[in-house]
Amino acid sequence: MLDVVVLTDERFVAPKDSNEYTTNVMFEDQLVITGLIKKGLAVKKVAWSDPDFDWSTTKYILFRTTWDYPNRFNEFADWLMDVAFKTKMINSYDLVSWNLDKHYLNDLKFEGIHTVETHFIQPKDDRTLARIHEELGWEKTVLKPAVSASAKNTFMLSQENLAQHEDTFSKLISDEAMLLQPFLDSILERGEVSLMLIGGEFTHAVVKKAKPGDFRVQDDFGGSVEDYEPSQEEIDLAIAAVKACETLPIYARVDIANDPGGVPAVMELEIIEPEMWFRRNADAADKLADEIAKLF
Repeated sequence: MLDVVVLTDERFVAPKDSNEYTTNVMFEDQLVITGLIKKGLAVKKVAWSDPDFDWSTTKYILFRTTWDYPNRFNEFADWLMDVAFKTKMINSYDLVSWNLDKHYLNDLKFEGIHTVETHFIQPKDDRTLARIHEELGWEKTVLKPAVSASAKNTFMLSQENLAQHEDTFSKLISDEAMLLQPFLDSILERGEVSLMLIGGEFTHAVVKKAKPGDFRVQDDFGGSVEDYEPSQEEIDLAIAAVKACETLPIYARVDIANDPGGVPAVMELEIIEPEMWFRRNADAADKLADEIAKLF
């Protein structure tokens, strides 16, 4: 019987090709595994999609680098429901299910968390992008799916390019919910801040910056990352966001950007498989192991 299975995707179980990206993933997963082993726990790293693994043979599964699930979402959702009856999840099944859909931003807002203004567009909506922008009075926006990761199907829109995105939007909205957020110039000016929290406590932060000519801060699109010293206002916001969840996540990443008034606002709350940049703070991996050990 295993204590914890560290979940990954197929690419990171035993990669044959080595590059900086893969090396970072393997290193950070190993930091977590080593921390858990030091706590006396029996640990194994397994791809969530492994068809031969018996999920009833582990007490917990820890979501770490399951980064292929947006491209296999239906399969992943079915797997989630099945495995929920066989073992316990970190974070919990209820939190993971809630966090899969960015409608959770409405719940955070209801709980008094200052979030980036967000307008959800439900599937089959027959309005054009031009009409929606006219109704909202927004000039420059970001369009993204309500269920997405790594900036998949994410577009920066303006009055100059709405027409060329209408066909893409029409195809996407026929099958899934989308959302619009006003584009925040602060992301280009200072970047998007990510604060890591474990056990509800802040551990470390980074700032992600887009490459020149782009707005996406993810390294998949050439973005860069630097260590960051957050303000107390940003730390307080991040802590409030995780405490607004139905149950406290064992680990989370809160992405923050300044709104048009210069006030920090939550862009995303990532509690499924967030990149935690443990390579920039190895002590945080040990803290995660400490929190998980408390479950036993």
